Parts: sequence; C-alpha cells; structure tokens
Amino acid sequence: MGDPRGAGAEGAFAGKAASPPQPEPLKGERDETKQGSVLFLGGNEVKSSAVVKYSSAPPQAAFARLQEKTDLKLPPANWLRESAKLGPAGATILGNSKKTKPFSSFGMAYDFIDSIGNDVDVVSDSENIKKLLKIPYSKSHVSMAVHRIGRTLLLDDLDIQELFMRSSQTGDWTWLKEFYQRLIDQKWQRKKKSKEHWYQKAILSKFLYYSINGDGAAHPVPTPEEQHQEERTQEETDGAGRVSWPAPFEMPSSLSEDAADSNQGSVAFESSYIVGHVASAPKEQNLTTLFSDGENSQGLKNDFVRNILWTFEDIHMLVGSNMPIFGGGRYPAVSLRLRDNNKPINVLTGIDYWLDNLICNVPELVMCFHVNGIVQKYEMIKTEDIPNLENSNFSTKVIKDIAQNILSFLKSNCTKEGHTYWLFKASGSDIVKLYDLTTLCEETEDKYQNPFTMPVAILLYKVACNMMLKKSQNRKHYGTIRTLLLNCVKLLDKGKHPQIIASANYMLSELFQLDEPKKEESGEFPLNGNSDESYSEEEEEEMPDSDENGSYSTSSDPPDDNKAVAVIKSVGELSVPEKYKSTHQVRPSCAFPVCHDTEERCRLVLSYVLEGLKSVDSSIKKEGDLPAADPSTPIPLKYEDESTNVGPECLEKQMALFLDKMGSFQEVKHSSQSGMIPGSWQYKMKLQLILKSSKAYYVLSDAAVSLQKYGRALRYIKLALQCHDAYCCLCTNMLSEVLLFLCQSLTLCGDIQLMLAQNASNRAAYLEEYNYQTKEDQEILHSLHRESTCQVFSWATDMSTDLEYQLSISCKCYEAANEILLFNNVREQNPEQYTQVTKRMGNIQNEIGVFYMNQAAALQSERVDNKIVSLAEQQLWKKSFSFFEKGIQNFESIDDATNAALLLCNMGRLMRICAHAHCPAGGDLKREFSPEEALYYNKAIDYYLKALRSLGEREVHPAVWDSVNWELSTTYFTMATLLQDYAPLSRKAQEQIEKEVSESMMKSLKYCDVDTVSARQPLCQYRAATIHHRLASMYHSCLRNQVGDEHQRKQHRVLVDLHYGKSVKFFQLLKDAPCEHLRVQLERVAFAEFQMTSQNSSAGKLKTLSGALDIMKQTQSVFQLIKNELAAACEQTLGDDKKNVERMTKEDSSTSLNKKK
Repeated sequence: MGDPRGAGAEGAFAGKAASPPQPEPLKGERDETKQGSVLFLGGNEVKSSAVVKYSSAPPQAAFARLQEKTDLKLPPANWLRESAKLGPAGATILGNSKKTKPFSSFGMAYDFIDSIGNDVDVVSDSENIKKLLKIPYSKSHVSMAVHRIGRTLLLDDLDIQELFMRSSQTGDWTWLKEFYQRLIDQKWQRKKKSKEHWYQKAILSKFLYYSINGDGAAHPVPTPEEQHQEERTQEETDGAGRVSWPAPFEMPSSLSEDAADSNQGSVAFESSYIVGHVASAPKEQNLTTLFSDGENSQGLKNDFVRNILWTFEDIHMLVGSNMPIFGGGRYPAVSLRLRDNNKPINVLTGIDYWLDNLICNVPELVMCFHVNGIVQKYEMIKTEDIPNLENSNFSTKVIKDIAQNILSFLKSNCTKEGHTYWLFKASGSDIVKLYDLTTLCEETEDKYQNPFTMPVAILLYKVACNMMLKKSQNRKHYGTIRTLLLNCVKLLDKGKHPQIIASANYMLSELFQLDEPKKEESGEFPLNGNSDESYSEEEEEEMPDSDENGSYSTSSDPPDDNKAVAVIKSVGELSVPEKYKSTHQVRPSCAFPVCHDTEERCRLVLSYVLEGLKSVDSSIKKEGDLPAADPSTPIPLKYEDESTNVGPECLEKQMALFLDKMGSFQEVKHSSQSGMIPGSWQYKMKLQLILKSSKAYYVLSDAAVSLQKYGRALRYIKLALQCHDAYCCLCTNMLSEVLLFLCQSLTLCGDIQLMLAQNASNRAAYLEEYNYQTKEDQEILHSLHRESTCQVFSWATDMSTDLEYQLSISCKCYEAANEILLFNNVREQNPEQYTQVTKRMGNIQNEIGVFYMNQAAALQSERVDNKIVSLAEQQLWKKSFSFFEKGIQNFESIDDATNAALLLCNMGRLMRICAHAHCPAGGDLKREFSPEEALYYNKAIDYYLKALRSLGEREVHPAVWDSVNWELSTTYFTMATLLQDYAPLSRKAQEQIEKEVSESMMKSLKYCDVDTVSARQPLCQYRAATIHHRLASMYHSCLRNQVGDEHQRKQHRVLVDLHYGKSVKFFQLLKDAPCEHLRVQLERVAFAEFQMTSQNSSAGKLKTLSGALDIMKQTQSVFQLIKNELAAACEQTLGDDKKNVERMTKEDSSTSLNKKK
C-alpha cells in the first residue's frame, strides 16, 4: 500500500479463496523522492497528470482477495491493532479518521513554500476538491474557507459544527454563529450521525484489515450487546480522531519576553532575516522559532500520507491524499473499494472514485461487492471507464468546465491577500455565496477573533522569506515580497506578535537597495502555474439528503444577504463552459515603489526600521523600569564652539578611549541596559535593525555630500555613528563586515569635516542643516538611547567653527578608520579600503601641513623687518614639517609616487619659507646672503630632487613632473639671484661667489623647460632670458673689473656674447617684455663700447662699432612694441576722459532742468 510505483512490484491480483496471498512486508521509512510526471488521460476528453512530491506511505503491498461468503461483520484478528505493515500513518491510511483537519492546506503550503503564490493555482485536501467539483450534482451543504497568496488559493473545510461547538464553550465565534443563523433563518442544531453511518465505517475498516492481513481468521459473531458496544467504541474513536478548531492564535508569553528561556517547538523560519549580526549573515545560522509544539499540533502540520502535484487540464493543484493504494503483479497500482451489491453506484460516488484515481494517478479500481456484510465478488474497473458505469454516467468534460468555472469565480472575487473568504452553499440550495469573513470580523469588538489570522500571516511571511532568499536571482519579485509583508503586518496584533512584525519590517527595509540606484521592476507574479501536493482520505458515499455539518436542509433559497462578496445564482451555471472568467489581475497594486531619489529610498527604509525597533522595544519586560523619554522632544546634537575650549590635543584622549574599547570586546553575558538578554530574538533583531538604520544614515550622508550639503551630511553621519555606538554596546563580538562598515563611516565623517573646513564661508547654512531633526530620527534615537548614551563618536561628529580643529577631527577620523582596518586582520580582507583610507590620511596630513605652513607665512609677513624669527613661527614649521613627513610615509606605503612627490614639493616650499624668514635684518646695502638662507634653500632643492626621483619619468604624471621642475628651477634661480645681488663678500671670495651663481643659474636653466608647449612656456622663456641676461651682466662686470689673466678675460668675453645673444633670442619670442629686451640690447651696445676701448686697430674698432649699430637697428621692433603699448594706453586714457566728460555734461544738464522747474 502506498503511492504508485509503476510496474515491477511482484504479487497477484487473483488468488485462491482458501488461501489468500500474504502481502509484502511494509517499511516504515518516509519516502520523499519525486515521481516522474505520468500523463494520464481521464477518458478522451480531459487531460490529467500527477507527480508525487512527497509520500510517507510504506511500499505498496499486494492485497488479499477475500474468499466468497467472508463475513465482514466479524473482525479479523489484527483489527484495530498497530502493525508495522500499516506504515507510519496507521489507521488514517485505512480510512478510520475521515475528518479533515483545519488548516490542512497551510501545512502543505509550509512544506512546499517555493510553489506558493507562483506555480500553483490551488492547495487543498483532495476531499475539498471533490466536494467542489460535485456541487452541481449534490444537494449537500458546502462550507469552505478560501485564502489567497499571490495566484494561489488555499481551500480548507470550514466546519461549522466544530466552530459553533467551540462558540458554545468560549463565545469566540458568536458573531459568525449569529450571522449564520440569520443567513439560513433557522436555529442551529447539531445533527448526530446515523447508526447506518457507523455500521458502514465498521465493515469498511474490517474489510481493509482483512485485505492486508489475508489470514481469513475471524472472531465469533458478537452478541447484540457487544455489537452495540463496538459501535459506540467506534464512534468514540472517530470522535477522538476529529481535530477541534484552535482558539485564535496568540503568541506565547515566553516569546514576548525572552526566547532563550522558552521551550519552543520546531517550526523554524526559513530565513536569515530573523537573526544574525548583519544583513549578509550566513544562511546556516540557528533561527528563532515562532510556535510551541502545542500550536504546531493544532492543524499546522502536513499530516497527509501523500502530497501530489496534480495538473487537471490547465489547473495546477497541490493536493493532499490519504487514499490507500495497493499493488503487485499484474496490477502495480489499484484502489480498493467496498460496495453494497444492493445499492447501485450513483453519479456522486462515481465522481469520487474517478477523481481519487486521477489525483493519485491510479489506473485501475478494484471493487469488492457485499450483501449485508457477506463478500460476493470482485470486479476490476479501469479509471477511464468509471464515467461510463451504469447508473453513474457523467461527462468528464463537464467536470473540467466545473473546475475551471469555480477556479475563475474564486480568483475573480477572492482578491485580497490576508483576508479569509467563506464559500457557502446551504443544503438543498442551488445558490453559492462568497463572504469576506475578515471584513465581517472587523465589525466586531475583537477583530482578531478569526482563527485563520495567524496561519495566514505566517504563510504570507514564509512565502516572503522564501522569495527573499532568492532575491539576488530575480529582483522582479520585490513588489510581491513587499505586498506579502505589508499584508502580514496588517493582520497581526502588534502587542501579541512583536517578533513577526519586527522581522517583517526588517525584511521590508532589506528590499530597498541602498548602495545603487533603484531600477523600476514589476512586482507581479509570472503567469505560468504549477501545483503542490495534498492528501485525501477514503471518501464514503455522499447522501444527497444528509448534512453532516448539522444545518437544516431546506428546499427554499436562503434569505437574500447583501453582505456576500459574490453569488453563483444557480449551480447549473458551473457546467456551462467558460461561464466564469477570471478578470482579476494578480496583485494589480503590488508594483515595487520606484524611488529615484536616494533620500526618499532611505527614508522608507528608516520608517520600516523604526516600526521594527518599536516592536522589539515593546516586547522587553524591563521597559517599565526605564526612565520615560518623550519621543516628541528633540534630542540635542550638542553643538559647541570648540574653538574656545577644545583643541586637537583633546582628540588624542578620546581616540585612545575608542581604540581601547575596540580591542576589549568580550562575550556579554549580562542583560543589556534595556533588559534584553543576549541570544534572545529581541537582542538579535535589534542588532539587525540598528545596523540597517546605520547604513541608511550613511547613504543619506553620502548623498548629502554629493549635493554639497555638508551640514546635513554631518548630521546623518552622526546618526549613523550613534547607531553603531548602540550596536557596540550590545554586540558580543565585532564581525569583519561590521568593522568594515564602521571604517567606511569614519572615513566619510573625515571627508565631511574636511569639506566643512574648506568651505568655511557657508558655515551658518551648514549649522542650520546640522541642527535640523525629524520626528522619525528622534524616535530612532530614543530606541538607541535605551541601549547606549551614543556619545562614543561624539568627538568625530561635532561641528566646530575652528578651522584647525576641523582639520584635526578629519585626520583623527581617518586614523581611527585605519586602526579599525589593522584590527583583527580586516586590512588583509579589504586591501582596497585600506588603500583608500591611507590615501585620505596622506591627503589630510598634507592639508594640515599646508595650513600650518600658511600660518607661518602669515606671521612672517606681519613681522617687523628687523625682528628675528619668533618661537611661534618655529613651532608652526615643526608642525607643518611633521604632517608633511607623515603624509609622505603614508603615500609611500601604498606606492603612490605622484602624491608623495606633491608632498615633497610642499616640504620644499616650506624650506623656502624658512629660508626667507632667515633673511638678515638691515637695509639692502648692508645685507648679505646668510648661511641659514643657503641651508634652507639647499634643503628645498633636496626635497624637489627627491620628488623627481619619486616620479621617475615625466610620463608617470606630466603635470606633476612639470610642476616639480618649475619649483626646482625657481629655487635655484632665487638662490642664485640672492647670492648675486647680496653677495656674502665678508665670507667668500668674489670668484667663488661668481662660480656658485653661475652653477645655480645653469641648474635653474636645466630644469626650465622652454621647449614644451604649455601654459607655463612663456614663463619659462622669460626666466631663461633673465638667467642669460644675469649671467651676461655678471661676466660683463667681471671683465670691467678684472686685471691680468688674458685667457680668463677672453673666456669671459665669449660667455658675455653667448649669454647676451641667448637672452635676446628668448626676449624676441616674448611680446610682453619690451623694456627688458631693450635693456639687454643697450647693455650689448655698452659691451661693444667697452671692447672698442681695448682695441688698437681702426679696422677692429670700425667692426665693433658697426656691430653696435646693428644692435641698435634691431631695437626698432622693440620701440614699435613700446609705441603700441603707449598708444593703447593713451587711447584708453582718452576714452576714459571722454566718458567722464559726457557723464559730467549729463549731470550739469539735469541740474539746470531742476533749477528751471
């Protein structure tokens, strides 16, 4: 007995009556293998296929063919005894318990969560499916609960009898009882089952035991008293097997307080969104449970022997079945039925048999006929022949039309997810009505009386969880997930189910991608379907005039009721092809909200986080012991003017305290400040929510930076770090992901402080942005303050008016981020982040170095000429030098040659400022180039040369290379000029000074790039012309003052000619230095005159004078440039005078007019 396996099982259908074959031994292990889909044609008019998704039945056994005249009224020896042959399902498989359990569809849905809302149209017990498809043929009462999850409908038997029995005891369902009595205009009474009913169940049970046991042994026929006692026992057994309706679900008090102290059951959420430290927490972590074992037993488990994915035409159904299946030999799979030979098979019974075999994919039916309990004969009937049996003719095509019409009717009208719908047809009535019980229940005082509320909410939650686990594969379901979770939260009482509400809100916040632009996605389910599996039980023959649920039969229609959502006016309409068509689009309003604006997206996330935090906080016992805080009162951000009472030195102590805390994380075993116990669901969920809010604030801050709203950015990063502070107070250890996020937050905080320092002119506007606070932010802070003072990072987020302090804060933020990366090998796991932080550290150290260098230069400019270098200047030099040095080390540690070269340039500039500061006091006539000046200029040169070595080649970074070359050339030129103009003749000989000047000038010329076309080229050409002019002038002066050593004089004459010529060449290229050009030419003429005085021959003198005249003729273009400049200046002056005259004339005219008036 079990699910169909196809051919191959041994055994025989027929056997000798005297010796029935023994069935194969049954195995009790559960079989969860999927079956291949087998297409089975139900006649020639409909298509049906079934796939067994799960089976707990033992391997199917051959049944024993009972001897003719076997008395089924006599019990077999094994009757009602447990046996390994019966398998794990026991008597349920054999049909002893027929009553459908409440929430049976939910049990299946929990087990096959992947198919819910997407692939399957219907999830239900096979008995409910058969009851629906027989509606046009039957006068019996129909009462079913319908729920919608996406495109999936969940159908459950709504046992009015059980509900009203419970109502009599507890009063929970009084509203529905009163509504039902008004509906049928009758007083409800419980109707007891007949004696015939129990008799038929008894002989069916004995028949099945005989068929499995096969020994033919029988007990003596009981006396009438014993038989009566047996029937009463059977009735009690059946009653015991009936599952009563549970009370409206309530969360155990232990869940509301501390999950660690509660003994919970095994229905665990299948999602990592319940617990964990970060959003990307591993999926294999232990998950928090929601229900106790007692709650699980109240119909929320999948108790069917077989779950079958049944496709009937285009309808995909997950059906539960408990029908016993036998097999063996020539009959690999058959269903076994017992019939009274005196009662013909009617249409209802035929439909039952046919649907059972279709659902379970059983090709044949074995019918055992009896008369008054005495076996008469067996008959084999093929499944496709059942619709054509005598007295049981029915059209399979009509059954198909009924199925399609009912499904379309339900899908068109059961449109609201989370609502409980009631499909009701009174006995003897042709009218089918659909009611929205959720709407009716909301009209009562307690809207949570609906017992389906909790199972529906949990199913919505589980489907959403399942989709969340696959969200990276397909983001088009985000709208669906959001709709599921919002409906789940809407169904639940916040006071009773804080854990589910907190978890649902956290998942809602997870739907929004904070680190990338949101793409517009459709949230609808795909239109292709599938189905899951179910169980069914042995269906007994349905009597048209019986009503097992205790309602009165009536031949008249029930009074009209305007509260019905939809009505089928006549069951005959269901047989009309395509009479009802589903017009309801699946989730028309579930499209995921498209948030193109980052702030809007983050605000939605924070709203869900806040709801989650409220749920967590409301569930903590110790809440009443905490001092109350008013969420409407703003929490001050503690703005202070740090320039008066706090300096960079104070940051050192705060940083030390922070880093000490970073290295001292130990396992927390005591309750938190708010009373949360480590390991409880509140503890784990709050960690998740706090981290999510921290990330949202981080993204908001980053977005504000891109908008240059630096005050707003600082406020958001302050909130992000306050969230992290609360997390640190709760967390037992710091995961690398959390440390990395803290590093990113501190890095962004450093960026903001730097931008505030660089944009000091807008400080008033930034301060206004910083002090603004929304009510949502206040409430989140209120929740954070339950765990921490949130002041650990206050040193990093205060807004100051002092530039030095802001730069220091920025630097400390980067240093703290760097320390975090060095903590617990986070650096090795995130080398890119380490590079970014190190680069920022080098940059801020450069900024601070430049700040101190500029301050030193300012002090120097204010100093009186004859005053020596002050101690304040020297301190500023030391600070600037120290920061430049640290910055260079940081850039070199990450092989950033370009930035290292720029900082070396700044150190060279600092040395030049130091050199200038050591300029000797006194007038220009008495001044000499000092050794201190020479020392600092040479140090500057060394740093520039190091910068060039750092770059290596110009191709590495041409702009930086050219800049360093220019600065180096400038330094050599400045030093040579000072040495030439203020020659230290008291310390050095003239010749030595001339040599040093010449060397420095030539080195300056070496690094002055006059050939490369750039914006700096004219400056380079002007400098080259000036250098050659100075060298020529120096050698000219030497010739005039030099006596003796004719060889050296000759060499100097050559050099004078060379440098004057080159100077003129460069000045000719320039159009804006005619005066300098003219001066060089005049000096050349003077040099020619000097040469002529030393010449003796007339020819030599004539040649020299001719050369001088040529030089003078060359000055024509220079005079023309000067003339043009003077003409332009004169024209400009005349133009200005004319405008002034016109203006004065107009003023005089207006004055005259005024006087006449």
